[in-house]
This record gives sequence, C-alpha cells and structure tokens, in this order.
Amino acid sequence: MKPSRKLSGLITSACIAGLSACATVPSSPGCANEDITAEQLVGSWRVEWAGQAAAWTLLLRPHPEHEGSLRGALMQNPQHYAVAADIEEGEFTMEESHDGQRIAATWLGKVQAGSCGQIITGERQEGSAGQAPQRFEMRSHRVR
Repeated sequence: MKPSRKLSGLITSACIAGLSACATVPSSPGCANEDITAEQLVGSWRVEWAGQAAAWTLLLRPHPEHEGSLRGALMQNPQHYAVAADIEEGEFTMEESHDGQRIAATWLGKVQAGSCGQIITGERQEGSAGQAPQRFEMRSHRVR
C-alpha cells in the first residue's frame, strides 16, 4: 500500500506539530482523513483492544526501507512485538509479528473524522483461523 502525497509541506507540518486548529476543527482543510500521511502517525500511541486488561503502547517510526510506510513496536512489559504499518486515504493497516518473521495479527482501521490522524479505530484479527476479530482504538499521545 502506497500512502497518498496530497498535503503540502506546510499543512503536513501543522498537523504533525499538533496545532490546536488541526486537532479541534473537524472540517479543517488538510486534516481530511484521505489526506493523512504516514509521517503524521509517527510517535507514541495508547492502544486498547477487546480482551486486554490494560492498554498497550505503540511506537511508530518511518520505515527505513519503504518510504511512506511505518515500522515500530507494540509494547506492554514484558511483551514487545514488531509491527509494520501503512495509511492510505484514511485506511490504516498494520501487521503485528511476535517472532519478527511471521504475521501474528493484522490490524485494519480508519482514521476518525475530525481527529486529524490522532484517533484510529478498527479491528485486530489474529492469524489463527476461527478467531473473532477484536475491536481496537489507538490514540496518539499528542491528543489533548
């Protein structure tokens, strides 16, 4: 999946910086779900999903080998899982690996309207056949 590159540098910088206008005005130009880029998702996230007693921390960074994609870690001590993620037209996709080689779970979500890429909700599907998907919510630590 290749992220869209519709935002100008100025608008991207404003959203990355978490300016209040971007975070509080749902109809703000440049904060439309389809315009959110991977760069805007870089940072620390609080992640909750069904069946988990406590929140997890997700750390996303630019992927060093795939421009416009993300790589990082999903963490809850002592567990640390590798992840790779993409965003395209407001659709978020993330693969979670427990051993660094095989996909253990796939995350499919959408950027929430008016959040400027700061809140993503969707479903996490474990690799095991027959497992019901789990609802998740991700909130950027930049959200006030």
